[in-house]
Amino acid sequence: MSELKLAVFDIDGTLVDSREVIHRAMSRAFERAGLGEIAYDKVRMIVGLELGEAVAQLAPADYPADRVPELANFYKQAFVEMRAQDGFSEPLYAGAKETVERLADEGWLLGVATGKARRGLDIVFEHHDLHKYFQTLQTVDGGAGKPDPRMVLDAMKETGVDAHRTVVIGDTSWDMRMARAAKTHALGVSWGFHTPDEIAEGGAHSIHDEFDCLNAALDAFGENGASAA
Repeated sequence: MSELKLAVFDIDGTLVDSREVIHRAMSRAFERAGLGEIAYDKVRMIVGLELGEAVAQLAPADYPADRVPELANFYKQAFVEMRAQDGFSEPLYAGAKETVERLADEGWLLGVATGKARRGLDIVFEHHDLHKYFQTLQTVDGGAGKPDPRMVLDAMKETGVDAHRTVVIGDTSWDMRMARAAKTHALGVSWGFHTPDEIAEGGAHSIHDEFDCLNAALDAFGENGASAA
């Protein structure tokens, strides 16, 4: 019997192209809070973090700390409103579902580690019919968010897979730092929110520009395993 292997995927910017909708929702939140526009280049840097921490980092230095929860709620409200609109879309990247299906068919255990709340994750997974492929779903509802290793450690515990047979796939430095802290392999993808340089600074073992390249790296890991350096 072959040794178990676990692939833990980030969602936003890795499987789902949410760049435009996250920026739009954050912009609405900031406008409702009277803070004016917020640039995409600022928003992209906090994607993946727990929402309260994310908006706290984005808010002006003199923004009252007791108003941060209100700003986070404005963001949640904006997303609810946007999802109710005709034409709203959080599309999968081309090749994402095929990769997930292939790994599942080949006996991989699959997990999620996301800064989304479980409700938001369920909405995306139901829309794209992804629940059936994943054995462990780790969200910020369960405790500490990225770059704390908690989600990856919980995914390994739930599936019974050791760190040297676990790989984390993500598009941000937060994902890579989380993977390294959990002593797992860290594969970065360049099509999401952070730049390759930022992902490399987070500790990626390798960075991939398309799903074909990522799939080759996953196959190599599946055959040989690896440990974080």
